[in-house]
Amino acid sequence: MKSIAQTMKHDRFKDPDRLHRPVLVLNASYEPINICAARRALVLLIKGVAAAEEHAHHQVSSNRASLNLPTVIRLLEYRRIPHQSRALSRKNILMRDRYTCQYCQRVTPSGELTLDHVIPRSRAGETTWENLVACCHPCNNRKGNRTPDEAGFKLQRAPRPFSLHTSRHLMRLLGKSDDQWRKYLFY
Repeated sequence: MKSIAQTMKHDRFKDPDRLHRPVLVLNASYEPINICAARRALVLLIKGVAAAEEHAHHQVSSNRASLNLPTVIRLLEYRRIPHQSRALSRKNILMRDRYTCQYCQRVTPSGELTLDHVIPRSRAGETTWENLVACCHPCNNRKGNRTPDEAGFKLQRAPRPFSLHTSRHLMRLLGKSDDQWRKYLFY
């Protein structure tokens, strides 16, 4: 018999986006603390670390069990969340920039975006929050090894580190399109 985890791998091929949908993570106090993929949320539910507060209309099934995909989960034990900074990663840069090319403002799937060094590395540009932006392939190719000014590009927003404010802003943006999230986003 297949386990839920094996079925999750199998179901990924039927509807690959289903297990990547965002899920709001609440602390035990109902305070929003993170967003994770539905796959990670299911793992937390199966381990007994979290409980589902809201569900989508989709299920993941195995021979033994069926689980509704959650849209909001709550941790069962309170976690103290220290003031933290996010790791500098491709995923976090794309989230910060809302999967939007920072030059042409086109919203694009993550697989079709690159990271661009605003000041090219060949010109002593560093790999930092303030020097990396999401960029579509055509803009990145046109910009090449030049600064935005030299390439005739204008950044819509100056790149900044991912902060608690950025994280909360993203939760609010995602929550606008999801009625189930709204009641938990009280700030």
